[in-house]
Amino acid sequence: MYLKSLELQGFKSFPDKTLIRFGDDITAIVGPNGSGKSNISDAILWVMGEQSSKTLRGAKMEDVIFGGTQKRSAVGFAEATLTLDNTDRALPYDADEVMVTRRYYRSGDSEYYINRQSARLRDIHEMFMDTGMGKEGYSNIGQGRIDEILSLKSADRREIFEEAAGISKYRHRKEETERKLERTEDNLLRIGDKVSELELQLEPLKVQSEKAKKYLELKDELQGVEVAVWLDTLEKLSAAAKKAEEDYASASFVLQQAHDDLERLYRQAEELGDSLHEKDGELETVRVKVSMLEATHQQLDGQMAVLRGNVENNQANIARIEEELQGQEDRNGGIQTQIQQSKDRVVQIQTALAEKQTALQNLQQELAAMAANAQGRNKQFFELRGKETSLTADIAGRQADMRGLEDSMEQTKARMLQLEEDLKAGEAREQEVRDNLHTSRRELRRAKDDVTAASNTISGYTLRQNTRAKRRDELMEQLRNLNSKLDSVTAKARVFRAMERDFESYNKSVRTVMQEAQRGALRGIHGPVSRLVRTDDQYTVAVEIALGAAMQQIVVGSEADGKAAIGYLKRTGGGRATFLPLSAIEGKRLQENGLENCRGFVGIASELVTSDDRYRAVVENLLGRTVIVQDIDAAISMANKYRNRFKIVTLDGQVMNPGGSMTGGSVNKEAGILSRANELEKLTKQEKALQQEKLVCEANLQEAQRQFDEVEFEINTAREQLREAEDQVLRTEGTVRQYEVLLEAIEGAAESAERERDALRQRDTSDRERYASQQAKVQVYTEQLAQTRNELAMLEGTQTEAEAATEKITDQMMRVKTQTAALEAEQATALGHIEDLKQLQTAMEGDRAQKIALIESIRTDSARLEREIESLLVRQSENDGEAGKMRKLLNRTLEQRAETEATKTRTERDAQDKSKDILNMERACAGLEQKKITTAMEEKTIIDKLWDSYGLTPGTAGEHRGEIESVAAGNRRAAELKRKIGALGTPNLGAIEEYARVNERYTYLATQRDDVLSSKRDLEGIIRDITKEMTTIFVEEFKKIDHYFGQVFEEMFGGGKGALVLEDPENPLTCGIEIRVQPPGKQVKTITLLSGGEKAFVATALYFAILKVRPTPFCMLDEIDAALDDRNVERYAKYLRGLSKKTQFIVITHRRGTMEAADVLYGVTMQEQGISKLLRLDLNQMEQYLGIVE
Repeated sequence: MYLKSLELQGFKSFPDKTLIRFGDDITAIVGPNGSGKSNISDAILWVMGEQSSKTLRGAKMEDVIFGGTQKRSAVGFAEATLTLDNTDRALPYDADEVMVTRRYYRSGDSEYYINRQSARLRDIHEMFMDTGMGKEGYSNIGQGRIDEILSLKSADRREIFEEAAGISKYRHRKEETERKLERTEDNLLRIGDKVSELELQLEPLKVQSEKAKKYLELKDELQGVEVAVWLDTLEKLSAAAKKAEEDYASASFVLQQAHDDLERLYRQAEELGDSLHEKDGELETVRVKVSMLEATHQQLDGQMAVLRGNVENNQANIARIEEELQGQEDRNGGIQTQIQQSKDRVVQIQTALAEKQTALQNLQQELAAMAANAQGRNKQFFELRGKETSLTADIAGRQADMRGLEDSMEQTKARMLQLEEDLKAGEAREQEVRDNLHTSRRELRRAKDDVTAASNTISGYTLRQNTRAKRRDELMEQLRNLNSKLDSVTAKARVFRAMERDFESYNKSVRTVMQEAQRGALRGIHGPVSRLVRTDDQYTVAVEIALGAAMQQIVVGSEADGKAAIGYLKRTGGGRATFLPLSAIEGKRLQENGLENCRGFVGIASELVTSDDRYRAVVENLLGRTVIVQDIDAAISMANKYRNRFKIVTLDGQVMNPGGSMTGGSVNKEAGILSRANELEKLTKQEKALQQEKLVCEANLQEAQRQFDEVEFEINTAREQLREAEDQVLRTEGTVRQYEVLLEAIEGAAESAERERDALRQRDTSDRERYASQQAKVQVYTEQLAQTRNELAMLEGTQTEAEAATEKITDQMMRVKTQTAALEAEQATALGHIEDLKQLQTAMEGDRAQKIALIESIRTDSARLEREIESLLVRQSENDGEAGKMRKLLNRTLEQRAETEATKTRTERDAQDKSKDILNMERACAGLEQKKITTAMEEKTIIDKLWDSYGLTPGTAGEHRGEIESVAAGNRRAAELKRKIGALGTPNLGAIEEYARVNERYTYLATQRDDVLSSKRDLEGIIRDITKEMTTIFVEEFKKIDHYFGQVFEEMFGGGKGALVLEDPENPLTCGIEIRVQPPGKQVKTITLLSGGEKAFVATALYFAILKVRPTPFCMLDEIDAALDDRNVERYAKYLRGLSKKTQFIVITHRRGTMEAADVLYGVTMQEQGISKLLRLDLNQMEQYLGIVE
């Protein structure tokens, strides 16, 4: 046997299908580091069943699947196939070529195939066991295996040596036998517990069984006596019932006539009741009208009260306004007083001015008189002096006016400057307030927008929350429904599985054989026919009927297996069973033509069931000559056509047997074993589907809850934002109102200041005009005064006395004019003050007119209200008149109703009297009826007793009737029997059957206990034999390995010594194995003191020694020569060539010496990053081609 090829697809760096062919020689695999050489070694190890991802140089098993590159996508599965030449049948498989395939998916599913037939991992392990190629073998020596065998503890090296010694299969058999022994001991303990338990039950059940049998004997006698008593009583009751029926019929006739009279009185009373009902309707109508009129009266009272309240409010308003007018008149009187005082002062000033004017005129006249009395130059002098005096006084007066005007203009200027400053400050303040107001209004709009946005957000989130809550509730309801369905399906499936596990509905013999087969006591048992075949639900009934008892026939591997099972049943008294050996059963096919053309033809029964190919002969044997048709008519037609030569079964289970007999009737479609198996299969699929659906639903529910919580959090956040926005709106609205009020005040102040400024401007203009006028007059007067003085200066010889007199008069005139100017200025001020007071008085007079007009309006409204009150009083009077009429009509209707009610009362009294008579007659009839009913009930009671107590009817009770002298004697005997039964207490009727069942179970388990004890002893013997044989084989093979190890070590090292030593030779199967070496020219060393190259050479020598003792068909060496120097590589390669005659070698190497020893080279490259490619070179062919001869 040797490895022919390895095919890879999707494995690690081999995404594409790659075929590597091997010869029966040395194949070397070379290539740079990381190119994927070791992936070939991993693939061989993986196909042969390696389960450790760490051993395969990965973190998880999924890492064996090609994971993709930048240019290539990942694949979904990895597959590798080993093809082995098996012409020598080295593998326990009947084929010249064995293909072992392993496929692994990213989902975690793994598949194994042997020659394209589905297999188990266990099958792979068993096939390679003791060949050196298995999981624990030495056919695949990886990069770390060399160091590992030397670094392991001595006890951990045993697996390789056991595999090399060929005792792995013995060890597995021993372990399996030990597990069986453990199960046997568990079974023995369990059976012992059950036997002990049954021993405790047997004796009490025996006592209860005897007591129950006595109870049944007494019950049978009691039944005969009671049946006799009840039948005699029934005969007497029947006669009494007949007489009671005749008396009841006579009394019923008289009672019927009385009922007719009573019915007439009831009709009359009913008619009077209808009349009363009509009267009640009329009364109700009148009462409603009266109530409505009274309600109208109250409504009008309410309206008038409201109007009177309005009138009173108007009067109060008038009084308040008049009070305000009175206060205004008081204030007006104060203004009038001020005006009068100012006028009085003006009069006083005018009087003083007149006096001053008179004094001035007198002075002027006096001065004129002096001038008139003067002559010549004196006269002219006096005239000029008088003129000078007059001009000087005028100039002084005008200058006084100008000074007053200058002061006024200065005050006006100062005030206007102040107003200008105030207006500028007001404008700045107004602009500031406007800006703040604009900002506040913008903030208010923004805050309101925030409120709207938050409200919209909350609405949106609320809608989303409702949707998600609905989704969550739907998922919760769906999950509850799924749990309910899953619980129901699981419960049903559990029941069906228990029935299948316990072989419910199978014969005792079948159960016994299958239980023993499950325990491993019987071999070659495949199972009952019903477990090995399947069919569609529509054919289940037909197939079950067609199989009949054959459903419980047991399929076995051979006649010997059947013989062993029959022997077991015979020894244990387990009953009888039919066995179908696969080696002997032959199929039988129906050889009739034209069946498919017959009406109602469904198919041959064997073709309507499915089974493993191994059991097709059994299926053909049992069902190959049975036809399934639609119905009984089709079955009869087909049977007649083919002269009843074969069995025909309808879909509902009716049978036409060969020979013409018919079998049929009702069938329970759910009670069959096949139906149960189909139902279990359906329930299992449904259970898996529901579990998957539940997982999906739970995930969806979790996600829906998360989304709901997320939306709820968003809603809470939005609500907090809404509260903040609403608070901001309230704060901003308050700020806006403050700024609006402030702006109104500033604007009002500005308007007032502008009005005052305008007034001051007008006043300033007027003052300036007056000032200019006075200034012009002063200039004219000054010029005249200068001219006059010039003229005076020209006059000479003026008298001193005249000058003095003139000077005195001039001074007096100056004083008078000055006083006159002051009085005129005060007069002008007083007149201005009077004008202002008059304007204020006029404004107050306008407000007074408005209030007087308002008072007149209120008085007009009050007059209107008074007219409306009068109108409502008229309506109320009319309403009260109508209410009086309705009350009179109500009284008349009440009188008519009273008369009708009296007539009805008399009629009802007559009906009551008649009813009493009827009651007496009914009592009599009731007595007769009661007598009749009592008799019937007594009859029914006795009949019910017959049925309830014994399940008998009067017709069938005669068969069970006992002998009695009389009814009284029968009752006495029945009482006596009941006392005896009562003395027995409460018997356990099930104890009879239970005792028989427990006794049978006890006998069976006791026999089983003996069998299990025997099996235990047998297993212990088998373990001892296996251990002995393993020891013998291991010791012999170990000596050979030790011998060859020393030989190979000396050959490969060119001298030295090497030996293998058992640490405990007395226990060779459990002790550790020590490796001792002495390289040439060195002292004996422990392995740990060797160099890396020496360790590698020692391990290689050990493996080569094992291969000499037990060659493997092929051996994979993965860079084990990496630590060797060139000289040792040559030795290694030379020795490898020597071993290649018996073992096929596949080596992964970087060393030239190893490559030269190879027959075929495979080069591994990565032309594309992450993807391995192979190049094959046959060195033998190259040597022939190049003519190289060794």
